[in-house]
Amino acid sequence: MKNKKQLRLTMVYVTLIILSIIWLFPIVWVVLTSFRGEGTAYVTYFIPKTFTLDNYIKLFTSSSFPFGRWFLNTLFVASATCVLSTFITVAMAYSLSRIKFKFRNHFLKLALILNMFPGFMSMIAVYYILKALGLTQTLTSLILVYSAGAALTFYIAKGFFDTIPYSLDESAMIDGATRMDIFFKITLPLSKPIIVYTALLAFMGPWVDFIFAQVILGDATNKYTVAIGLFSMLQPDTINEWFMAFTAGSVLIAIPITLLFMFMQKYYVEGITGGSVK
Repeated sequence: MKNKKQLRLTMVYVTLIILSIIWLFPIVWVVLTSFRGEGTAYVTYFIPKTFTLDNYIKLFTSSSFPFGRWFLNTLFVASATCVLSTFITVAMAYSLSRIKFKFRNHFLKLALILNMFPGFMSMIAVYYILKALGLTQTLTSLILVYSAGAALTFYIAKGFFDTIPYSLDESAMIDGATRMDIFFKITLPLSKPIIVYTALLAFMGPWVDFIFAQVILGDATNKYTVAIGLFSMLQPDTINEWFMAFTAGSVLIAIPITLLFMFMQKYYVEGITGGSVK
């Protein structure tokens, strides 16, 4: 029995190693290609024959593809959206978790149904609304679009707030605390995992989105986010010249998200699993 258990454990480890290699292979290829100094978009070998930093330098020195501006645009939109969306989601989740009002259950069911529809179904309607308001081709419009749907993403945060005993609120009320005092001084300090989880998701959305950004920004090149900008490098007339720079840009835009996950991993996992207050 012991030998069978060890054999099964060995098979599990071997399977995980194989899956890890398969998962890491494209990432390693992109990183190596970003340092490749020869060839065009398509080559028949995996490891570059020469290594160079020119692909990274090219990103920040070219006027035709201003990657630096795109990076700052994306950072600005993602940061502003992160703050707004996190505030809206946390406030919405706390209200639905703690405040009992008429038609509350009906609202929860309606929100669940609306969440089943993909956001891009409203893309054309959103575009014409923004156009009527004169907000197309602006970073402000992107922030508004990304933050507008935050109120419907409250389910996980609400589940977390439900695990915080209501007796804490009642005890604070007996001591004379207001709802605002309870929220800011008791609930929020206990809710760090779900706040970090919500903030990470809100930050990642604008960072990787392509569809809404492409529709709203149109041909305003200077307002592009990195997703649209990098895609524009892969057009038939530019792909051979800019493919290595494209991979370099892909590596650079992955760094902020990777660092955030590394530093916030503990809180992120606790937020996903719902957490609990002892």
